[in-house]
This record gives sequence, C-alpha cells and structure tokens, in this order.
Amino acid sequence: MGYTISQVAEKFDLTTHTLRYYDKEGLLPFVERNKAGNREFSDNNLDWLKRICCLKNTGMPIKQIKQYIEWCLQGDETLEIRRQMYLDHRKEVLKQIDDLTANLKIIDYKLEFYETVCNIPINGNKLSVEK
Repeated sequence: MGYTISQVAEKFDLTTHTLRYYDKEGLLPFVERNKAGNREFSDNNLDWLKRICCLKNTGMPIKQIKQYIEWCLQGDETLEIRRQMYLDHRKEVLKQIDDLTANLKIIDYKLEFYETVCNIPINGNKLSVEK
C-alpha cells in the first residue's frame, strides 16, 4: 500500500516539512516517487521511518543517522559497524535515562515541599517540609 507524505506525517506526528527535510538530508533514499513526482511511502518505508524517528528522538544527530542508512544500503559487510553504532547509542540513551531519573527526583522533592507548604495532602498523608 502506498502512503502520501501527508498521511505519513500524520501517522508519525511529524510535519510534511520535516519529512521533506529528512529526504533532502538523505535519510529517505528508499522512498520512491510516483509519475507526478510525489513521494510515495510503502509499508517498508514506514518501518525505516520508525527507526529514523527512534534514533532522532533519542538524540542521535541527523548526520549520524544518515551514516547509518548509508551503511545499511552497503549491505551485510557493515553489519558489525551498525551493531556497534547501536551499542554506543544504547549507552547514550541509558545515560539520558539516568540523568532524567535524577532530575525527576529533584522535581519530586520540590513538589513535595510545595504540596506541604500549600497544605495539600498526598494520598491522605501530609508530606515533610523542605530542609
């Protein structure tokens, strides 16, 4: 089944401008165009785009995603380098999770303080005051 750029944008909660930018940057070399010159996305293209969005949403730069796609297009001889790229990126994502968890603890601590000062009970229990 073929999808228009507008359908894909809606499906992935992206703008058509973003998809055109990704194409211009070389992230969508597999997307074909119809006779009218419009991009026509296949189900396989959507799988690729899901991977691209995952990498982008977890902080991978466009340049590195493009490199990954180029390695994929080169075939099986790049399997190990692609695996290593994912291992390295996984470490970065885990670090982001740790950082976010630490920041969430600070936010929760301050919320606890403000809820106590504002005399708002949490689950029927009043929380301790900030030290």
